[in-house]
Amino acid sequence: MLLVNAIAKVVARPAEPYLVPFIPTVLEMMGDKISTVRARATEAGLAVMGLVCQHAVPSTLRLLYKGMELSQPWEAWVGVGVCLFMLLASPWQVKEGAIAMLLSFAPSGQLGPCLPEIIPALVDVMWDTMPSTKACAKQAMTTVCALVGNSDLDPFLPVLINALASPEAVPEALYSLAATTFVQAVDSSALAVMVPLLLRGLKERKTALKRQVAVITDNMARLVKDPSDAEPFLAPLIPALKKLAEEISDADCSKVAQRAVATLEHVHSGVVATVRPDPADYERQLRTALSTPVADETNVALSYAGTVCAQFKLDKCFDEKVWLNELAPILSFVSVENLSNAVSAVVKNCKEEAAAAEEVIDEEEGEDLCNCEFSLAYGNKILLNCATMWLKRGKRYGLCGGNDCGKSTLMRSIANGQLEGFPPPEELKSIYLESDIQAEFADMPVIEFVCTDPELTEVPRDHTISMLSSVGFSDTMQGSPVGTLSGGWRMKLALARAMLKKADILLLDEPTNHLDKFNVRWLENYLMSLKDVTSIIVSHDAGMLDRVCTDIIHFEHRKLKLYRGNLTEFVKKVPEATSYYELATKKFSFKFPEPGYLEGVKSKSKVILRMNGVGFTYPGTTRKILTGVGIYCSLLSRVAVLGVNGAGKSTMIKLLTGELVPDEGEIVKHPNLRIAYVAQHAFHHLEQHLEKTPNEYIQWRYQGGMDKEGLEKVACQLTPADEKKMEEKHLIDGEKRQIAKLLTRRQLKKSYEYEVQWVGKPASENSWLPRTKLDDWGWGKMCDSIDNRDAAQAASLVRPLTQKYIQEHLEGVGLENEYSVHTQVRALSGGQKVKVVIGAAMWNNPHILILDEPTNYLDRDSLGALAGAIREFQGGVLMVSHHTEFTEALCGETWLVEGGVVKPLNQPSEYGAEGALEWKMAEEMIDGGGNTIKIKQKKTELTRKERIAREKRKKARRAAGEDSASSDED
Repeated sequence: MLLVNAIAKVVARPAEPYLVPFIPTVLEMMGDKISTVRARATEAGLAVMGLVCQHAVPSTLRLLYKGMELSQPWEAWVGVGVCLFMLLASPWQVKEGAIAMLLSFAPSGQLGPCLPEIIPALVDVMWDTMPSTKACAKQAMTTVCALVGNSDLDPFLPVLINALASPEAVPEALYSLAATTFVQAVDSSALAVMVPLLLRGLKERKTALKRQVAVITDNMARLVKDPSDAEPFLAPLIPALKKLAEEISDADCSKVAQRAVATLEHVHSGVVATVRPDPADYERQLRTALSTPVADETNVALSYAGTVCAQFKLDKCFDEKVWLNELAPILSFVSVENLSNAVSAVVKNCKEEAAAAEEVIDEEEGEDLCNCEFSLAYGNKILLNCATMWLKRGKRYGLCGGNDCGKSTLMRSIANGQLEGFPPPEELKSIYLESDIQAEFADMPVIEFVCTDPELTEVPRDHTISMLSSVGFSDTMQGSPVGTLSGGWRMKLALARAMLKKADILLLDEPTNHLDKFNVRWLENYLMSLKDVTSIIVSHDAGMLDRVCTDIIHFEHRKLKLYRGNLTEFVKKVPEATSYYELATKKFSFKFPEPGYLEGVKSKSKVILRMNGVGFTYPGTTRKILTGVGIYCSLLSRVAVLGVNGAGKSTMIKLLTGELVPDEGEIVKHPNLRIAYVAQHAFHHLEQHLEKTPNEYIQWRYQGGMDKEGLEKVACQLTPADEKKMEEKHLIDGEKRQIAKLLTRRQLKKSYEYEVQWVGKPASENSWLPRTKLDDWGWGKMCDSIDNRDAAQAASLVRPLTQKYIQEHLEGVGLENEYSVHTQVRALSGGQKVKVVIGAAMWNNPHILILDEPTNYLDRDSLGALAGAIREFQGGVLMVSHHTEFTEALCGETWLVEGGVVKPLNQPSEYGAEGALEWKMAEEMIDGGGNTIKIKQKKTELTRKERIAREKRKKARRAAGEDSASSDED
């Protein structure tokens, strides 16, 4: 070992062909019992690894793998890790000793193709029982995984490595992989990283995880551009998935596994046997090309040079300078001129054998912004596969496709610089417009919010003020907190920031969602005035796309196809795309559940929700948003709430639903009324449940019979003033008593009375008090809580809160089983999240559905399905929307919000006789086990004996001076 070390240091690169074959011997010596021998072997191994040239890495690695067999002692495992470190590091990075080495051979580009061999070997070592061996392997794994060269996987790598080392982390790693967006083609290096995790996932106990593995495998296989890249991984994956399909009892999981097997077998059928260049052939070419014969003792060097030349050919490296730099030290006995001529001859032969690249001709004039090919996927869904994007400066592209096809994901990938081949942000400024405001900035003034943007710190303040003024922000509004802005003003703020950043590409995802018709026209004019800025627009506003777009990019069969002209021209070429204009669909339909029973409501036109003289001002401001609002609605209501941005539409809706509390006036509703509210920014609820599936989210939300998110409403929260008033004592039966809590309620003629438990009194002294008295005593919110509880429990009689029934319910709003049961919320698209929010709101069979900007993020087919469901819905509907086509098709009544006043238009008579109802109480329910249970019906008539007993009790109460009207007999 001392001699090997000395030769490596003294002779250096010329000794490389002769010392590399000693690597197996060096590895064997690393496992010697004598520590001195092990130390010298480590030094020798490091010295030899320092000689290896870049294009000899693959062949040298194969010598290292022999030392990583299970029969080797643990010292040899550590030695392999150390040698691997040195193999990947340049000599200048070695500071001291075997441990102090850095893994940095990435510039060679040679490790990528070798990862399918390196990673499986390291995975096995990570499970060794010796801690030092495991630590060494994990460190090596961290370094080699970083060399994958797939930016999509970079954030996922720490999770993956942790999962390979710790089995308990495998589930979370699989969910993270399922939520990973892929914009680059999946090659052998990326597969080498993912496959060990997938194989580990197939050994998990949970069926859901095994199913997730099958889905990811199926989709990853579809993303593989060259089937030969997947060939090394087919052998372990296909048998494992076949076993899963045959042995799993879950029929759905078995079906998904069978589909994955079919996809892998299809990939296998496309594998073309790769003919690796023969090192011996290149050795002969070198001998022939050399003008002078070489001595026999140099055969080893020539053979080694042939191996290096074969790797050059495999890597398609035909740069003669690179060849000379690698071969000259190895063939030092050959003159420079002689070697240069020989290399020229061999390179010429290689070039003639290589396939010529096809030329692409640009058929359109204009400056190119990008011309790239890429793939796009979540771990559990393929969005684009080897798609091409070709953008020109100054063009306005409409990005069209169905919901969940990947429009928003594509634009975010562009903005984040993830697209393979797309110019980096430093060269091409792409800005993704977002109207959401982070909570920590909600109290910041508008002008400060813009000026403190890291990208705008150099912009003069006067210029920023001028830009904000140009989009409509007054001096007062510029000083107001950004959290008080309506959705429309938030979008205009985002546009102003984008203009200040001087973008080359504007990425607009549903820019008209929160804009009224005046601001939509302003946006259109602005975009059309930009001659040097390219726009990519996703919008369900067909008119806007038709007026603005110069070209349409369409998602077709996981590709992007470019069509010249606006939306009208696009539809002429693709007639099936008429759904972008029509508010109807034949592809699928939505179905909302029937509203539940409401006591005392005999007609659909009877008022069940009312605002009387309501006014409101946001805390910390002086502007009165609403004043004197008086409106009402019934089960027949189909109301469109209209008004310009910032008029107070969403504020009025929040007052109706209890999200806000009015400063003046009152809001009256039927005690058993259930309201489904889909807010303008409804996603903020889902953001707290990203690791749940939609099915699990609904189970969590309604567990216990109550809507947990409904309990968070401001109208349900007790203020300090409420709590103080509730602590007051009241004179009852001649003594001062304090209410401990309300227990339940029962009907009292046309109202309800509530059972009161007193502080320090036994249950036998509980009292029944009417709602009016409890309201006066400050217990109105607690009465509302009991009303909401009983209303929710009445809804729960219809169906149990189980996976099966929730799955069927979500299918009714267009969310497929794959996404409702097997996909976490974080991996859903914007359109899918909207469906989850709507489905969750409709779970409790509401009587009134309130939609604030329901058309956001839904494509035309989904809008058509939503319109159909609203038409068939038997309850009332209120909607705030700037989508005039949608509201005009569905709503006969309008509430115009203007100047703080709400003007009802075409409002029907308050107590019309239209829509007579014949409610039928539920007679049976289904429990969680699927069993049908008869419901005990409420007694409607008393027997003669019961009537006589009731009259006797009433007389006794009157004789005692009690009010018989509050008797429990009513």
